[in-house]
Amino acid sequence: MSSQVLLWFVISQHSRDEQLMRNLIKYFGCGNLYKKRENFELVFAKFADIDNKIIPFFAKYPLQSVKVKDFLDFCKVANIMKEKGHLNIEGLNLIRKLKEGMNTRRIY
Repeated sequence: MSSQVLLWFVISQHSRDEQLMRNLIKYFGCGNLYKKRENFELVFAKFADIDNKIIPFFAKYPLQSVKVKDFLDFCKVANIMKEKGHLNIEGLNLIRKLKEGMNTRRIY
């Protein structure tokens, strides 16, 4: 069985904040905006953009919420990928374990 690791960084906001999301695209020089019901999702999917723009920004300006724990795990996955660890079973298993504890699956 073959596996593929895709790293996406997603910011969701209510539709009234559309201009904020568009400003983030201008600021970072990357990202795609999608409308989902009453919300907008700003998706960063290119690894180089995530590694060179998104992670450094949020490392410099840390999140001030419980989401900081998810961000730290996200950074661990990015580092595994940067070191090509996602290409072996040990790295894939570590990524799976990190993913299992992120977002709504995190136990506080």
